[in-house]
Amino acid sequence: MNDHAELGQKFIETFEVVAVNLEFLEHLEPTAALLATGPADDYGQRCWKPVNLETDPGALEPLYAKLPARFPPLYEHLVLSYRWADIDLQRFTLLANPPGGELSGLLQQIMKDKGLRETLIPNGYIQFGKGPDMDCDPVCFDISSRKNHDYRIVKIDHEEILCNQRIKVVSEIAPSFRALVLQTIERASAVRKFRNSLFATYFTVWQEQEPASLVRWIC
Repeated sequence: MNDHAELGQKFIETFEVVAVNLEFLEHLEPTAALLATGPADDYGQRCWKPVNLETDPGALEPLYAKLPARFPPLYEHLVLSYRWADIDLQRFTLLANPPGGELSGLLQQIMKDKGLRETLIPNGYIQFGKGPDMDCDPVCFDISSRKNHDYRIVKIDHEEILCNQRIKVVSEIAPSFRALVLQTIERASAVRKFRNSLFATYFTVWQEQEPASLVRWIC
């Protein structure tokens, strides 16, 4: 028995806490539009949320036919259980796993940049993310580092790939995908604690300064 379901749910729940932005413009982000939760605001922006969508494990086989290795089991669980748009989680951006009966949308995300994939994949790297914000460096599984069916997570210089077809690891993001998920969950927990502490501080100050207002609010 593994803990993938528990960790996967906790990781998905970090999106609304850690993500830089869950708002989007529909004409710019078609995947997010498929996950929209309500109408556009006055500026034309909408919000999206990840959804639980159980997918047959056989849907992974067309991907594995084109990739040099299998995904880590925890990432497998995530892509088979949830769908999401590109999401900036501050330390890295997770590539989208678009809604649909199969996982062809995920494969398109992995393979869409020909200039990157033609160097990454032959050298043993599978992209599943990129840097945060405007950072275009691919974040990848380093399949040469396989340990307990998991891989080291690295960020690779995209300019070295596009200009010189050369792999230059910029940094190790995490020693494994599992570790990356746990780091994100811990970051979300810290953010929640900070927000709760900040709310408690403001509430205490308001209570001390406006006792009559507090009584009216409670009543």
